[in-house]
Amino acid sequence: MINYKEQIAKQIGSLVEMPDNEIEKFIEIPNNTENGDYAFPCFKLSKTLKKSPQIIAQELKEKIQIDTEIFNKIEVVGGYVNFFINTNSLTKQVLQEIDQKREKYGAEEQKNKNIIVEYSSPNIAKEFHIGHLRTTVIGSAFYKVYKFLGYNTIGINHLGDYGTQFGKMIEGYKRWGTEYNLEENPIEELTKIYIRINDLCKKDENVLELCRENFKKLEDGDTYCVELWNKFKDLSLKEFYKTYDLLGVKFDSLTGEAFYQDKTQEVIDILEKNGKLVESQGAKIVDLEDKGMPPCIICKSNGSSIYATRDLAAILYRARTYDFDKCIYVVAYEQNLHFKQIFEVAKYLDLDKKYTDGLKHVAYGMTRVPSGRMSTREGNVVKVNDLLNEAIQRVLEIINEKNPDMEDKEENAKKIGIGAVIFNNLCSTLIKDQIFDWNTVLNFNGETGPYIQYIYVRTKSVLEKAGYIPEFSHIDISKLQDKESQKIIKILYQFNNILNQVIEKNETSFLARFLIELAQSYSNFYNENKILGEDKEIQDARIYLTYAVGNVLKIGAGLLGIEMPNKM
Repeated sequence: MINYKEQIAKQIGSLVEMPDNEIEKFIEIPNNTENGDYAFPCFKLSKTLKKSPQIIAQELKEKIQIDTEIFNKIEVVGGYVNFFINTNSLTKQVLQEIDQKREKYGAEEQKNKNIIVEYSSPNIAKEFHIGHLRTTVIGSAFYKVYKFLGYNTIGINHLGDYGTQFGKMIEGYKRWGTEYNLEENPIEELTKIYIRINDLCKKDENVLELCRENFKKLEDGDTYCVELWNKFKDLSLKEFYKTYDLLGVKFDSLTGEAFYQDKTQEVIDILEKNGKLVESQGAKIVDLEDKGMPPCIICKSNGSSIYATRDLAAILYRARTYDFDKCIYVVAYEQNLHFKQIFEVAKYLDLDKKYTDGLKHVAYGMTRVPSGRMSTREGNVVKVNDLLNEAIQRVLEIINEKNPDMEDKEENAKKIGIGAVIFNNLCSTLIKDQIFDWNTVLNFNGETGPYIQYIYVRTKSVLEKAGYIPEFSHIDISKLQDKESQKIIKILYQFNNILNQVIEKNETSFLARFLIELAQSYSNFYNENKILGEDKEIQDARIYLTYAVGNVLKIGAGLLGIEMPNKM
């Protein structure tokens, strides 16, 4: 399709001394369509050309050669040059591409670029709570969007399967393991053990020291400790996958922290060789004072590794194994300092600059309950499975009340309930904290996942009533020049651009907001226009537009991890 910003930039670039790509950055999309579809502010040129923006705008208008296949007209308002698109041409381009690409509309050709997305990464032997839900659904959305845009994408679940907490779990199990039934409710029972041993550690420093010794034994390959660790891990993964299956989330790799333990020595050796490792109070650190950061601990005083060391070993391994162009970590903002430190230390590992430049931390806000911060140690977490099942149950109750004879109502309730939860996590700016509230999550009115699903179902209902989808070649584009139709066309045109904004700005809310805007615009179109029973040419055009909207709603929702129901 025509890149309108590019076309405008070329025209203006041929008349002023400014690179086309710079001009393109300044081109705006006016909120009021009466001011055109695109606008170029001439204020940026005023200083160099030594003229007022209004004079520059008028001169540009007079010199620009209009291609009537692309633009209908150009107008000047104040210091802006406003461009009006040829709507017939735009409508044909958009609908023709949807016709050709179908479920791949907005997708791009395969690129020779490897993108790693690390997400979810729950801790073994702990409850999978709503704090883990955000990284899981955010990361999964990035994974899907990158893949859709043609990148070779690798999804990694970097399990928290190593560290002092396992020394605590082992100590707790030694003391009270026979009191708990791990086979029936493994995570629940392991969490009880963890809370109990953690409380004891707070009261008795000697117990905490025993826990540290257990972890050192685990690192050294102690048979008993390793057997227990494997048991905790297997039981946990079995439970985690119940959640992943509900959410429709998949991974290409489950290499957690433990996988990198035997690879940490190389990190230490390289840092030693490069003169970056120094001793501090018995520990080995990399001094980052000149970078404005506290030191990065590489080895504890007892010789144990730390998760920073394992993260550095992971960077080395991923560079060699995947030759990544970008390695994205979807982790809460509480870890901002950690990632700044390891990204800085990674520069001392003799890696190609391509890899260290490609390290990206996508931070997101914390999820809190109304009473405050959640903590496994304190036992005040909201379990994801409970949340998802509650959402499904509440939707099912609504269906039983309003449409008890609906076919496949359990399956539809599952898609709507889970879709509501996923959308709630992706629709607002990621960095913002969220207060978890059932009423907000399951509010099915307004700008929500169920609203998008409802509009999608409406498009399906229109097509079912029509009984056909006309061939694109038979569509009279001129029948879609009304205000509501053109609003939809212009939104559909932006789909690929929105997907690229998602990955460029690390922000899923761009896609979520796009889907809301498309759904609302179709609702306006539906209310203002009679679709069936009109003149055949008008009916065919409006049916095809309905099909196009449904198609893009389904594609976009799918990239967020939301399935569309058949009925609502």
